[in-house]
Amino acid sequence: MASMIGALSQFHRNALGVIAPELAADIGLDPAGLGAANAMFFIALLLLQLPIGIAFDRYGPRAVVSALSGVGAIGAALHAVVTDTATLLAVRMMVGIGSAASFMAGVVLCSRWFAGHQLATQLSRVFALSQLGTLMAATPLAWMSEAFGWRAAFVVAGVLTAASGLAWHGLVQDEPPGAGPRAGPREPLAEALFGVAEVLRTKGLGKVLALHCFAYAAVATVLGLWAAPFLHAAFGFDPVARGNAVAAMTAAAALGVLVYGPLDRLVGSRKLVAMAGAAASIVLLAALALLPQVGAIAAVVLLCLVSAVGSYSVVIVAHGRSLFPDRLVGRGVTTVNLAQVGGSALLPLLTGLVVGAIDGEAGYRAAFATIALCLAAGLALYSRS
Repeated sequence: MASMIGALSQFHRNALGVIAPELAADIGLDPAGLGAANAMFFIALLLLQLPIGIAFDRYGPRAVVSALSGVGAIGAALHAVVTDTATLLAVRMMVGIGSAASFMAGVVLCSRWFAGHQLATQLSRVFALSQLGTLMAATPLAWMSEAFGWRAAFVVAGVLTAASGLAWHGLVQDEPPGAGPRAGPREPLAEALFGVAEVLRTKGLGKVLALHCFAYAAVATVLGLWAAPFLHAAFGFDPVARGNAVAAMTAAAALGVLVYGPLDRLVGSRKLVAMAGAAASIVLLAALALLPQVGAIAAVVLLCLVSAVGSYSVVIVAHGRSLFPDRLVGRGVTTVNLAQVGGSALLPLLTGLVVGAIDGEAGYRAAFATIALCLAAGLALYSRS
């Protein structure tokens, strides 16, 4: 169930990239507007992470995800009536609210079922399966948009989101079988807020957050936003070809997550694994930015490698979780996630301005360079931890 609800979140966060040229033609969406629309999803996540962390520890992931899924379902369906950029921003915010608890619910549940080095491996499996949502936002979404229109596709997504929320409520348990109940709603609000302050004072947290801010965001921004428009501008890819390329990138990302999951146990250091993944990602992004004569096949291969090599954020999530005691797990993991969603909101906005300022293919290559520079800054700080 954690993978299913995560897959829907992945669909919603990646759905705009493949159909970006059609959105531009239909509602006059420019690159800056596209970046802002994608960022609105993550801004909603950013604003809600700390309240959701408190709610996880007080009420449990089952109740929190069930309640928010209804908002996400309505927001997805309302894509059908979007006529301008402002309305698109509003419905993207709604979908972001509906998805705000999805990934961290899986982290909280896994941390309660699995301990120590098992956590990264189990998280990698959940995150890899959740990539099915990104696959659905690739070729299937492109095909359905061509056949029935992108508006109808989002109505279907809204129905699936509502059904998944109901299934989550009916099937998920907050604790492993036989585990005693946790103190939740009885914790006073002042004590819950004090727990957030305790999390923020955790030694070493800031340097972990520095890399986490851009680790996931780098892949999410390339895969979910700019890869498809770049392939359209540089090589004339039609919607289905763009969808196929994004599907290949998604498969590469899922494979990368599965490989990274057990590496911290095999290598003996989460930090070394994360640093190696970040350094390799910077090199690949630089290649995309600096090799303008590369052909279509080589470009798709490089994009797939960015997706696979850049999937090390699962290791950083496990690193962050290891810093907190069980009583603070909800607030701890959502605080760690603040950095991830903050970067995922910042990079689309920043790169949207870059693409809008530089015409054609060169704008997308400049965006890849911008992402690489941000990732390098995060790595420089993390390496000192």
